[in-house]
Amino acid sequence: MNSELETILNIRYVKLHFTLAFTEAVRMPRHKSSALRGGIGEMLLRANCIRDRECELCDFRRECLVQRTLYSQFDRKPDFVTSGESIGYVLECEDTREYFESGELLEFSLVLFGKTIVYFNQFLQALHQLGAYGIGKDRARFKIVSIANTRNQQILEKNNIYMERYQVECVRDYVRQRLAQLGTSEGAVYTMHFMTPLTVKYHGEFVQEFQTEPILLAAMRRIYMLDCFENIDGESYYRKELNIPRRLEQRAFSCSVPRVSFRKNKKMVLKGIRGQMTFTEAFEEEFALLLAGELVHIGKHTSFGFGKYRITK
Repeated sequence: MNSELETILNIRYVKLHFTLAFTEAVRMPRHKSSALRGGIGEMLLRANCIRDRECELCDFRRECLVQRTLYSQFDRKPDFVTSGESIGYVLECEDTREYFESGELLEFSLVLFGKTIVYFNQFLQALHQLGAYGIGKDRARFKIVSIANTRNQQILEKNNIYMERYQVECVRDYVRQRLAQLGTSEGAVYTMHFMTPLTVKYHGEFVQEFQTEPILLAAMRRIYMLDCFENIDGESYYRKELNIPRRLEQRAFSCSVPRVSFRKNKKMVLKGIRGQMTFTEAFEEEFALLLAGELVHIGKHTSFGFGKYRITK
């Protein structure tokens, strides 16, 4: 990778793998990233909110732990960002089972970026409280039985937290590792598998099929947002003209994820597409951006787990 690319990928992150054990037979929502995110948000509000959840009017908003944990502010806010969607974390859970017996396990991952890394304890306490209160419509109760880092070292053992195993890593190193695994060679064909819905706008419209250009632009946009979040100066890089990989085949289908906003007290539906796409003619620089997208997720609703994919050869 060239020095410019290394600079913009110098984004800090911590990825944690959680294992939960249900304490009774329960029914769970099919889309658990959304349920977990909503539950964690509710527990944070219960523990910290002092202004009746009127966030927009709150005189403590800048100091609020809920805002700092779930909606950390950009160091430099991009002009195109108008919503309050958080850039600081993503939740990943691909388990779509709806019924669990007592003692059965549920696994998910939490990825924290930049300054949100220091709020690990807020996420942990909220998840612990959520386990006691219950998640989903049927109030599924659980215990946290394991928290592991990317090297499978246990951060949680016998109710003790070992912060020396809480490893801060770098997106640049993740991309180097993936480039070494997959490589780039003339004529190579790659497949992009979307494990969660993708919600991306292209020319003002939400995409209904997988195309290489909007996906690559979405990856670059996401990295730019994280650079602004981390106060990394790489703006000149984002004016570069990209070499767009050539799409060979794609298969997409529409999907939707219902969720409830406890803070706003309303139901909503998040929409996107899932499936896969094969492509070729991927130059190393553009391929590196796509590989970074595997980790950081792309498109809208990433904090609810949207935009997760994996590239295979």
